[in-house]
Amino acid sequence: MISYIVDPINNVLWGNGQILIYLLLFAGFWFSYKLGFVQLRQFKYMFSVMKNSTTSDKSGISSFQALCTGLSARVGTGNLAGVAMAISLGGAGAVFWMWVIALLGMATGFAESVLGQLYKVRDEHKEFRGGPAYYIKNGLNKPWLAVTFAICLFLGYGFSFSAMQANTISEALNNAFALPTYYTGFAVVVLAGLIVVGGLRSIARFAELVVPFMGIAFIGTALVITLMNISLVPQMIVDIVMSAFGLTEAA
Repeated sequence: MISYIVDPINNVLWGNGQILIYLLLFAGFWFSYKLGFVQLRQFKYMFSVMKNSTTSDKSGISSFQALCTGLSARVGTGNLAGVAMAISLGGAGAVFWMWVIALLGMATGFAESVLGQLYKVRDEHKEFRGGPAYYIKNGLNKPWLAVTFAICLFLGYGFSFSAMQANTISEALNNAFALPTYYTGFAVVVLAGLIVVGGLRSIARFAELVVPFMGIAFIGTALVITLMNISLVPQMIVDIVMSAFGLTEAA
């Protein structure tokens, strides 16, 4: 039932229509230009401001916890399953365009974060609340669009995104270690429930502990694999660039 509703929309946004691909490219170029390529100019500065970012008070979470919470949505199973699927469908050239999107997406992510800070509000518990729905409502002064966005986000995360992540984890463990998928699914539900029930602070504390390890593990694994196959790296880069612009296909 859900697939009959989702598939036509997905086909327009990501499939034949590819509307979101063009929108993401345009947004990335636009924000990069308007912000003076902040993702390159301020890359070093980013590390300097993280030195004293681990302290927090009763009114909120620390800057480092906020960073880790944001990164937790970007460093996950999609970085493995999504990249593997992109390469299987688009070949080596897909890697080049993932590099481009990542570089441009830094400026888009920066703009999203800044808007979230500018239009955040305090709730009845004296905790901050913010995000796209808040700056759509308070910045664009369009409450109806904010409500529409929030509903779409709720449906997307509630019915597909989390299920896709859990399915990827369970299938990977089943293929690698023959663990029954329902055991893994149950464990994911229990762990996620224990973290979410604690509220924003609990989520932030968990992200603060896990996300740095995830980032180091991702980068470390990539470096080890690269060093193990160092002799193939030059040819790999040539293949990626040649395939990206259709030169290999044309030949």
